[in-house]
Amino acid sequence: MIGIDLIKTSRMNNLIEKFGDKALQKFLSDNEILLVKNYKTASGFWAIKEAVSKALGVGIGSECSFHDIVISKTKKGAPKINLSSHIVKKYNISDASVSITHDGEYAIAVAAIQTK
Repeated sequence: MIGIDLIKTSRMNNLIEKFGDKALQKFLSDNEILLVKNYKTASGFWAIKEAVSKALGVGIGSECSFHDIVISKTKKGAPKINLSSHIVKKYNISDASVSITHDGEYAIAVAAIQTK
């Protein structure tokens, strides 16, 4: 299953300027917030979570929340995700990978999810 998302980074910048850390806390854990360098990084993280939920075919909502998808980084700085146990079980997931890119005022993320 594949999902993709695109976000205009100025949208995230506006949210952070208006709501501060509360904007980030809506979709990121405390550990994820520590990885955020700026609004462009936050935009990429938003796009990852949206792309993963789209790969699951449900979007962000009651079946899959932002906090069911946890972003971390490899030693080389590449993004990786961990999914909550109930998401893994419900969708029979065996592996998941993500990629982010930024170009100008946009962040794009792609997620690939494999099932058992």
